Amino acid sequence: MLTPRQQEALDAVDAHGGNVSAAGRSLNITKRGFERLVKRARAAITKNTVPVPGPGGITIHELWDGQKLKGYSGCFHHEKGEIMRWVKTNEDLDRTLEILSQQIESWVSDLQHKIAPIQAPKVCYDDLMTCYPMGDPHFGLYCWAKEVGNDFNLDIAEAELFAAVDYLVHQSPPSHRAVLVNLGDFFHYDSMENLTPASGHVLDSDTRPQRMIDIGIRALRRCLQRMLEKHEIVEMINAPGNHDPILSRAMNVFFRNIYENEPRIKIYDEPTTRHYIEHGKCLIGVTHGDKTKDPSLPGIMATEMPEAWGRTRFRHFWRGHHHHDSVLELNGCKVEQFRTLAPGDAYAVGHGYLSGRDMKAVVFHREYGEQARFTCGIDVLKAA
Repeated sequence: MLTPRQQEALDAVDAHGGNVSAAGRSLNITKRGFERLVKRARAAITKNTVPVPGPGGITIHELWDGQKLKGYSGCFHHEKGEIMRWVKTNEDLDRTLEILSQQIESWVSDLQHKIAPIQAPKVCYDDLMTCYPMGDPHFGLYCWAKEVGNDFNLDIAEAELFAAVDYLVHQSPPSHRAVLVNLGDFFHYDSMENLTPASGHVLDSDTRPQRMIDIGIRALRRCLQRMLEKHEIVEMINAPGNHDPILSRAMNVFFRNIYENEPRIKIYDEPTTRHYIEHGKCLIGVTHGDKTKDPSLPGIMATEMPEAWGRTRFRHFWRGHHHHDSVLELNGCKVEQFRTLAPGDAYAVGHGYLSGRDMKAVVFHREYGEQARFTCGIDVLKAA
């Protein structure tokens, strides 16, 4: 089945006499993106269903694209023979992933031409870098105030995150460089089941996965666009968390494709659990914190980034996971854990895992290290 966008692409090709370049220009899509869109559309016409032959070569069933034949099951009469047959199928995982990839590419292609460029700020301080660390946003978490003291859902998460980023961007200086640092668990769950992938912990979730992804992506886009208004270069790191090991990596691929024609945005899309930011004599490591112990992080940094370790003096390792503020100063490196804007769920509150809620912005000078820090607490957001 063709998507509306695929049908529009084929209609444009027909309208321009088969001229793909002209058709792409008429829809304001890049040549490369339009060629991919047309290729997928033509493939969808021929790959929609797959005939399954029955007795005598007669087609008795058609498999939807993404299924594969598992076998047959029949009902037999002792005189009439076979009187009924069932076709048993399984999901064709490889083909399903291929279809999903094509849908994501189509979505990205659609979005690319809709994103209007944002004018760069006229004044920026070249020596400064502002980082906006987000501790465990947990988009998709549901909380009931009568049970845990605070209401929380997707709409609240989106409003509070963007309000916090807007407040912190306003407070921060116009640094040349800015980094949005997602410390992991941006999404509360990672599949159709509301469970943590590794431990199977049951989660309190708000609504459906597709809505969670849609709102989460929209919130991050708004944050990046707000930062582009203040800073010359904007970067983003999405650390994989224990709640969203797959979706965190998918976000990297998604945003890298969306902003591939925006030279002012950089996405850290390496498929690793740790990322590093170097700015003059400053070195910052980023990880979620569920797989490592804090005292081990300086040694890990020195081992993974030996040249950068030698070039720098002000070294930090940032993590999330436990939702409360903590700073551990070790030989050569500060290890810091950040709070989250999200409230505790029923499990956390029931076990007494309580912490404050805020988001911070940290300003670094390339020669002198950290110079300023701004905090947006949950009370500021509620008052606004």
